[in-house]
Amino acid sequence: MRTFMGLCLALVAAAAHANESASPAALVISHVTVIDATGAPPQADMSVIVKDQRIAELGKSGEVHAPVHAVIVNGRGRYLIPGLWDMHVHTVFGDWLPRDERVVLPLFVANGVTGVRDMGGELDVLKEWRAQIAAGRLLGPRMFIAGPMLDGPTPRFPSSAPVANAADGRRVVDDLKARGVDFIKIQSLIPRDGYFAAADEAKKLGLTFVGHVPDAIRASEASNAGQKSIEHFTGIFEGCSAIEEQLIKGPKSVGRNVSTYDPTRAKALIALMARNRTWQVPTLVWERGQWLVDDIDLSHDPLTKYAPAAWKDRTWPMFVRAILQDMDTDPLPVRQKFVQMELDMTLAMFRAGVPFMAGTDTAAGVHVFPGFSLHDELALFVRAGLTPMQALQTASGANSPTSCCSMPIRSMTSPIRAGSAQSCWRGGISTARRSTGCCRGWRKPQPSPRVPRGMEQRNDRR
Repeated sequence: MRTFMGLCLALVAAAAHANESASPAALVISHVTVIDATGAPPQADMSVIVKDQRIAELGKSGEVHAPVHAVIVNGRGRYLIPGLWDMHVHTVFGDWLPRDERVVLPLFVANGVTGVRDMGGELDVLKEWRAQIAAGRLLGPRMFIAGPMLDGPTPRFPSSAPVANAADGRRVVDDLKARGVDFIKIQSLIPRDGYFAAADEAKKLGLTFVGHVPDAIRASEASNAGQKSIEHFTGIFEGCSAIEEQLIKGPKSVGRNVSTYDPTRAKALIALMARNRTWQVPTLVWERGQWLVDDIDLSHDPLTKYAPAAWKDRTWPMFVRAILQDMDTDPLPVRQKFVQMELDMTLAMFRAGVPFMAGTDTAAGVHVFPGFSLHDELALFVRAGLTPMQALQTASGANSPTSCCSMPIRSMTSPIRAGSAQSCWRGGISTARRSTGCCRGWRKPQPSPRVPRGMEQRNDRR
């Protein structure tokens, strides 16, 4: 599937022009091929009319007439798709990811990412950004935010809330609810009693809880407790291990996951995830970069020019040092095998009916970029065995927060200001309104010379 970033940028420019007018003009995208991500075939030579930040009309170009004074974008030879959602990002994360709304947020939109699920960050800043975006004062995607992550008594990351026991778990959830978060994000070091208390309190308050499977919890326990999504396959391969009990109590490693993998246990766990509708957000682009960080040459990555200076000068080098010291301790061939096992797990779960959402962990680790890396994630889903349409559906339509995270529909359908190149489908396209946009062409992940074919590209988990 090919799409073109040029059309997305043209839409941003055209919408911005319309916004500057005294009386905002309609926007017409003509002669474009529409892919609505429902599984229907592409609709060639279509015209789409956007009025008042909503799609007002969709039809064959010869049958749809542009309103007077409309801004017209010629989409011939290009594609129009629903706006994409990146369901695992961090946009402002203490001094690790200082605020830089002038770069980070527009990059999402320029890549057709019109919605993000921020999985841990500075809550007051995120709420400020979200209000500015809604008011048309800031160019950026819709934001669904968790605020501080619930972690152990001594959190590993900034933007975290320490939890030492059950009372802490309930108190932190109550506080975050009062501060207006959309959902609760769980980290790896939270203790068992704190985890289950937080899960219970979140359910009482009507908050979805998602995130890591903590080190002290089994993936099966998290799924049965109602955790709505699991990130990075945390706990999954431990749950597929013949020595799961040892891994829960003692040290974990990729090597132990590989050597003790039990297909029978894996089949049972996958069936449980499908039965409980526990969504998976594997962040394959991040996983690949993490486990193969010493085998991928990114020194000439042209996307580096888009990274804020703080990422290049401080955050990324810090992550590389930590990954090499604490995580990538197994031999490279073992880690390469594990990366392939993650792709195999993705396909096995998908075929069994486990729901998936696309997420990147932007801007964790090294060379994971707002917007751009979501396209790499979709390409990795295809490499795992999904069709291009199935991969696209992990980032659009039914796989938005309305399905996974009980996000109020009003948050998904509120007017989007011109300049963000977003509108909501109306009429026969979908019964649920959703944002639309264009994404750039998928950038084929660049292989490292020493990585076997099919196992190329870029990941510390947050």
